[in-house]
Amino acid sequence: MMHLTPELVARFPRPGMAVPGKIKFAPDGKRLTFLWGEGLARDLWEMDLAGGARRVLFSSTEGAYSREEALRRERQRLRETGVTHYAWAEEAPVLLVPLRGEVLVDGKVAARGASDPQLSRDGKVLAYVKDGEVWAGERRLTFDAQPGVTNGLPDYLAQEEMHRHTGFWISRDGSLVAFEQADERHIPVYPIVHQGKERLEIEEHRYPFAGAANPKVRLGVVPVAGGPVVWMDLGDAEYLARVAWAPDGRLFVQTQSRDQRRLELRAYEPSTGKWRAVLVEESPLWVNLHDDLRFIDGGFVWASERTGFKQVYVYPENRALTRGEWPVDAVLGVTKSHVWFAGSAVPTEKHVWRVPRAGGEPERMSREPGWHEGIVSKDGSAWVDIFESRTQPPIVRVGGRVVHETKERIDLPAPEIFPFKSRDGATLWGSLLRPSKVPAPLIVHVYGGPHVQLVHDSWMHAVELRDQWLAQRGFLVLRVDNRGSARRGLAFEGAIAERMGGVEVRDQADGVRHVEKMELVDRGRVGVYGWSYGGYMTLMCLCRAPEVFKAGVAGAPVTAWDGYDTHYTERYMRTPQSNPDGYRESAVMAHVAGLRGKLMVIHGMLDENVHFRHTARLVHALLEAGKPHEQLAYPDERHMPRSEKGRAAMEARVAEFFERSL
Repeated sequence: MMHLTPELVARFPRPGMAVPGKIKFAPDGKRLTFLWGEGLARDLWEMDLAGGARRVLFSSTEGAYSREEALRRERQRLRETGVTHYAWAEEAPVLLVPLRGEVLVDGKVAARGASDPQLSRDGKVLAYVKDGEVWAGERRLTFDAQPGVTNGLPDYLAQEEMHRHTGFWISRDGSLVAFEQADERHIPVYPIVHQGKERLEIEEHRYPFAGAANPKVRLGVVPVAGGPVVWMDLGDAEYLARVAWAPDGRLFVQTQSRDQRRLELRAYEPSTGKWRAVLVEESPLWVNLHDDLRFIDGGFVWASERTGFKQVYVYPENRALTRGEWPVDAVLGVTKSHVWFAGSAVPTEKHVWRVPRAGGEPERMSREPGWHEGIVSKDGSAWVDIFESRTQPPIVRVGGRVVHETKERIDLPAPEIFPFKSRDGATLWGSLLRPSKVPAPLIVHVYGGPHVQLVHDSWMHAVELRDQWLAQRGFLVLRVDNRGSARRGLAFEGAIAERMGGVEVRDQADGVRHVEKMELVDRGRVGVYGWSYGGYMTLMCLCRAPEVFKAGVAGAPVTAWDGYDTHYTERYMRTPQSNPDGYRESAVMAHVAGLRGKLMVIHGMLDENVHFRHTARLVHALLEAGKPHEQLAYPDERHMPRSEKGRAAMEARVAEFFERSL
């Protein structure tokens, strides 16, 4: 068995996870391009599909990048270095590669100091953002950026919560650019002090707290040749969620209401800014965003959770292509004859499917049980299958031919996966790693929040090295996907509506009791750890179920939802003004009197997502309540710790904490 150390646990990529990334079919359909490297440093490669020959197209060492770029990398949870992005023009063999502050188009420098460079479909127009303004080639298209006002950049909420990482869109004929203008001047500054620096340095962020003002967002359209901006009429829409150009020249825009119970898909005339509603999605819970709009001849493909499970529809007929009591994960591609999508009736697996556009039964294209990701060629004649499971490191295949598999032998036990019933009859899924001897103390690895799933038949599950290391040190390690977690439908997710930290804690406790019935647990010796929402859950488990959880490590925890952002928090909790009891009951500080176990809190002091203020507020409440605790602060880390030495020290400290606390 692989012997683990804190240094190995802290290292990325995980064993077997050095996998080709951002795989694309070249426009000619005869080549694959992808990012690849043995470690985190990536090069851009291409592979000939006929003969299998490979070569490096671009190689890069990591260069310095601006704070704006550092924050964009945080939004995308990007650890890799070197070549981290590239793009083909959709209808021409023109390749864009950003490298060391330069933008290369077909190998030639086309721009410097550019953010988010993009090509038109024919590859003839390069657009980008520089100093908060939109440019096309050497022509500046916008002229009114100033401190607090940007053109063409996605605002914080769009990046962090809507997962929209661009703020401009080139029309299909390359003649127009639609762009977001974000005005944050009215949002109070939230300062973050670099406490670990020799010289005083302060970052200023305009952070929209729950219940407070959002950025003022406008959507403009400007000619690539230059000229006046035409502003689209967004009316009373609160959020600009998605933007896409249709083949007929109209601009399709998804807008959300402030409470996110209503989403409108609007078609705009770019010359006038006027619009009509194409469809409306409404829900008593919330409408989740997706990237599944695909245009087809005379209509489009769309995904909706209107039945309670995300399914695929064809418009203008509003005809369902998929049905069932399980959700589609995502549309992977649309060809002339089929719609390809990902999903699985077994919650712990993911498969690739296709369904005829004319209607019929979906056909499962992936075979082995486990986890499959798919990339489909434009005409559907070929597709890339990226397969992994708890016992199989990722393997990449095209047409049944293996194009990548790991050569190293990785001897780690596979977690056991099992279903069980909660106290009120809900079916939940858990996983368990066993140490060499039982009964043993148990540690729960928790996340518990929306849009995340921890229990799945994937190699990433098997190589969660902290879990494996704790098991090697004699602990049982349990994961449970409680209600509120991903890939079980809207009602399962919606169990947390307006009251976070309640049903999730009960489900985690029921998972512990299920394992205790298996007579594996050294009773009374149960710990819990998690990061972000998992840090919040760790605290709530300790405070609301102290009879179960005796020790916990909370990383970067939200401790009060009035201190988190609007788009995420209000989706689940509404506003503090409309749901004051829910906010009070869902705050950790309301329950610290119940804490009886041992607690360690870890937080990066530069965290601009879950501010260090959350931990500071918690510490104040703990001191007032006379509750002892431990702290581990990282002065130079944000939400995702990047220092390998710092992570290694943290892993050693976490293991030592559990060994003396349980």
